[in-house]
Amino acid sequence: MFLDKFSLFRPNRRQFLQWSMGGALGIGGSWLAWQGVQSHASRSEVAIPPLPQPISPEATNPLIFLRHFDYGTVKEENGQRIREFRAEARTSTLQLNTAVSQVTWNLNGQVPGPTLRAKEGDRIRVIFYNRAGHSHSLHFHGIHEAEMDGIKPVRNNSVFIYEFNAQPYGVHLYHCHIAPVTRHISKGLYGMFIVDPPDPRPPADEMVLIMGGYDTNEDHKNELYAFNGLPSYYMSHPIPIQQEQLVRLYLLNMIEYDLAATFHLHANFFEVYPTGMTLNPSYKTDVITMGTAERHILEFAYRHPGRYMFHPHQDAIAEAGCMGQFEVIEKS
Repeated sequence: MFLDKFSLFRPNRRQFLQWSMGGALGIGGSWLAWQGVQSHASRSEVAIPPLPQPISPEATNPLIFLRHFDYGTVKEENGQRIREFRAEARTSTLQLNTAVSQVTWNLNGQVPGPTLRAKEGDRIRVIFYNRAGHSHSLHFHGIHEAEMDGIKPVRNNSVFIYEFNAQPYGVHLYHCHIAPVTRHISKGLYGMFIVDPPDPRPPADEMVLIMGGYDTNEDHKNELYAFNGLPSYYMSHPIPIQQEQLVRLYLLNMIEYDLAATFHLHANFFEVYPTGMTLNPSYKTDVITMGTAERHILEFAYRHPGRYMFHPHQDAIAEAGCMGQFEVIEKS
């Protein structure tokens, strides 16, 4: 449904950040809040190694983004549970490395946008503000009514409310669907949408990796690539994980201009849950090929401490920024 220009509450950037991170609780509080909704068994069985200090606490920091899930605000209306999210399209500059910056079209000032998460059957309400300077939209993958499909432009300085049931469970995504869609996605307006099954998956260290590309000179080719927004970030800031602990990786390929990308994990194999729509793995491998918008759940655990790389096995993509490392912390 369309609303008049910001007839709803107009949050500022800090407020959006607070909402996405659990209100006044902040980043750490948000994580604790999420932990609070997990079972006692989950809290006691999953050890999250501390992040290195100092790092920026902003949601744009890939180490923060990695394990941050936005569960929205839960309400009850007419006996139905509503999970409400607020999102704002913006135009802002992202410093990709010491030499290159990119004007991005993004959600809440971050690339990728926040990882939205719900449970199958929840009623989802996304209040979408467009302040990016030109038309955008949010197209969600999943099952919903035609009027909620997100292909109609939302003009600058206006609001649209998307509302639908979260179905089916799995790893999904959202992105702008305004033509040229390739350009809107490659400039950063995309993110992941996770729908959990009715019965929770076993406890694990859960994290999100989204592969993206940057066409920095508008030649319809990618010059730089990244996991979670910043090229090569996880090479200089390895992701700490615990030895012999299950890692559940929600993986999404959002690289435009390249037909496909692979994902390879060093010194290990992972179990694959295609599109996250199964509760049992379909197969095990150490390299998987994904077309644009394809996504899966990968599960693995490392036997030995140390640093282990992950990257596409197309070396040109990896060496242009889509590369990182896990740092396996010895089990105490």
